[in-house]
Amino acid sequence: MYSGSCLCGKIQFEIQDELEPIQICHCSQCRKAQGTAFVTNIPVEEVAFKIINGESDLRSFESSPGKERIFCSNCGSPILSKTTKLPGVVRVRAGTLNGDLKTRPIYHIYYGSKANWFEINDDLPKHSERG
Repeated sequence: MYSGSCLCGKIQFEIQDELEPIQICHCSQCRKAQGTAFVTNIPVEEVAFKIINGESDLRSFESSPGKERIFCSNCGSPILSKTTKLPGVVRVRAGTLNGDLKTRPIYHIYYGSKANWFEINDDLPKHSERG
């Protein structure tokens, strides 16, 4: 089991499953939503993701048709996203998890729209679209 939280601690959650590999997304929406060069997503079966505290402090924003970005209304920390294209799956932001993780990144997606000011120096596969 894994646990995580937002920056202020109002939102606390658990993942009751092993973690899938981390997916690194460079699309412009993820960059804007995170305020960084990329986002690190971990796909998790929705039934394995449990909010322990702060559910009433969660807010969502539909950034494109069928895609919700869910965040803490107090501190603004992005917690997860979900899309109708992947029913039953949420994509948890890796940086919100507590402690050390066994999982590692598997690839970069939307590499074609990456920030020009950030260099990627790893050997992971790089896909111009979704991986």
